[in-house]
Amino acid sequence: MSTRKHSVKVDILGESYSIRTEAPPEHTKAVAEHLDRSIRQILSGGSVIEVNRAAILAALQITSELFEARDASVELTDAVRNLSADVRRLLPPAKRDAAVERADA
Repeated sequence: MSTRKHSVKVDILGESYSIRTEAPPEHTKAVAEHLDRSIRQILSGGSVIEVNRAAILAALQITSELFEARDASVELTDAVRNLSADVRRLLPPAKRDAAVERADA
């Protein structure tokens, strides 16, 4: 099964890029806008003048945010599983077995 590719025009720091992607155009544009804002924010800080260095720092910052979000997602998933197990123990035995079957599905 092939996924339809979209050609999306985005602007980053005044430069136009045509990106071919399977992601929805709105998503691609939002990602490019986020990157553009991040680079501009670093450049506006005044300590970095070179655009390529600002782009690398923005990429590192965004990657750090991604890693933090992944860690938070894992922690949340673990907390929900633990809560589910706690609640399951409080259920009557017949419902407890049904809850386990639904969780495994």
